[in-house]
Order: sequence, then structure tokens, then C-alpha cells
Amino acid sequence: MYNTTIGTDIEKAKALLAAGELVAIPTETVYGLAANGFNEAAIAKIYAAKNRPQFNPLILHVANVEQAEKLVTEIPDACKRLMQSFSPGPITYLLPKSSLVPDLVTAGSSRVAIRIPNHPMALDLLSRLDFPLAAPSANPSGYVSPVSADHVMQGLHGKIPYILDGGSCSVGLESTIVGFENDTVVIHRLGGITAEQIRLVSGTEVRTALSHAAPTAPGQLKSHYATSKPLLIGDVEPLINAFEGKKIGLLMFEHSAGIAVEKEILLSPSGSLEESASGLFRAMRLLDQSDLDVIIAQRFPDTGIGRAINDRLERAAYRGD
Repeated sequence: MYNTTIGTDIEKAKALLAAGELVAIPTETVYGLAANGFNEAAIAKIYAAKNRPQFNPLILHVANVEQAEKLVTEIPDACKRLMQSFSPGPITYLLPKSSLVPDLVTAGSSRVAIRIPNHPMALDLLSRLDFPLAAPSANPSGYVSPVSADHVMQGLHGKIPYILDGGSCSVGLESTIVGFENDTVVIHRLGGITAEQIRLVSGTEVRTALSHAAPTAPGQLKSHYATSKPLLIGDVEPLINAFEGKKIGLLMFEHSAGIAVEKEILLSPSGSLEESASGLFRAMRLLDQSDLDVIIAQRFPDTGIGRAINDRLERAAYRGD
């Protein structure tokens, strides 16, 4: 049991990580629960702290492309073009791993997920280390991802020694994960970089393969990002009528539902999907912590980052077949 503290001391974070401890770190997507990516004992602590299935692989975070090159055996040309345009940024590359990468990181896969985060504090920390950081989201497995240091404290207090506070996450959704098969870019997880952006830069065919049952990349489990209260997504008015007499919380895009409910959160009055994405997990947590019986979410426009928002909501709503 740790006396978990929050602070901004990068040297303290470095020392703890070098000693095989866990540290929650900020990124532009969500907060990550970081460990020395070469230290299997430290990596095992991630799975224990999160109660995360060990068949669910982790992302390795590095400071630059040069560090990434040491962890893989090849980088396809399409990947190099994506790196040049989007890294540092909310995109992760699934590449053939080198012998340096422990099997525990990849859940036995021959490919490793690598990302260069676009957050000054994370990049500063990574540049001071001689090892990459394995770092899934810093929350109990399956729950809504954290976008602030306080969110991390709510979920992992007592389980880790230190939370590096870098403020609120600007993107608010996890990174897009891409792999490479022949002349095709394969999207394994929807996220902060859209399929349209990837197609434009890569100059190749782009397809989507979300393997929920047997994850081939991090963040693919079908039930994920779940609130403790039931969450439903769809046509709002009929759902409200179906729960008449219940305390209802609404999660809306740009317009109010215009129906009296216990609580309603409007993510972007200006109609910005990017603004909605950055506030999604914070809003889900706020509704989940309110005195409600059920949360009802509007389906978002299925374009650009709106697809990633709908993906998170659908998996938060999933309660098993």
C-alpha cells in the first residue's frame, strides 16, 4: 500500500521508474500508468495495479523516432510518412519487435505498439530515460480513462507511489493504433488521428480491423471505458421515455435534448467534434459520480474523430452478449 502523491517533479518520477516503480504520467490523450518497458517485474506491476488481463498488450512510449528504431526490426515507408506528419501525437504504430522488447509487453505477439506522445512533460521525462515506458491508461481496467491527475488518484490511490501532474489532457481520447500489411495501413483502434488523415498522408489503402475478442493491439476489448451506472447510446427521446420515473443523465453533442432530466451535459455548443472528444471522459465520469440511475448518450456524427467517440461510447455501453 502506497501513500500516493501528486506533483510535478520529473526527477522524482525518473528515479521511481528507474527503481522499478509505477508512475502515472500525463500525455495529450489520457494519463498513462508507466513502468520501465525493459523491466518485466515492473511491467507485471501495471497488470496488478489495473487488474488488467495479461493477454491485453501494452504501448511503449518513447521520446523520438531514434528511440523507436531500437525497439523494432523495420519501419515501413508508409509508417515513416505517418511518423513525419503525426509524431509526436495521438497515433501508435504496431511494428515487428526487436529482441529488446519483453514478451510481457506484447502479450506474446511478434509486434510491438510504439508511440511518441505530444506532451511536454512526458517528452521531457522520456528524454531523460535510457528505457521506454510501457504505459496503458492510468485507471482500473475497463473503467473510464483518466484525463486529469485527480482522475488517476480516484482510481489508483494506494496502488502507486506517484502521479506526475501535467494538467488536463488536450485530446481526451486514446491514440489511433495502426499496423501495416503489404501496401495497406490497418487501423486497429480508432482515436485522435482519423482514417481520412491517415489515408491522405500514407498514400495507401486504409482499412479498419477492430479485434475485440482476441486483442492484437492495446485497447481493443469489447467492454471498455465502462461507467458503473448503465450507459445507453442511441435515439435519446425514446430512451428517456423507456426510463420514465428514473434519474437520468444525458450526454449530448451540440444541442440540448430539450427534455427535463436530472442532469444534462452538452459537450460542444459550437458543434466541434474535437472539443467533444477532449471532454468526453470527463463528462462520463461526472455523470457516473452523480445521483443517477442511468446515463443516456446521443450518437455522434460518424465522421472524423466522431467515429472514435462513438466507439468509446459503444464499448462503455456494452454489458455482454
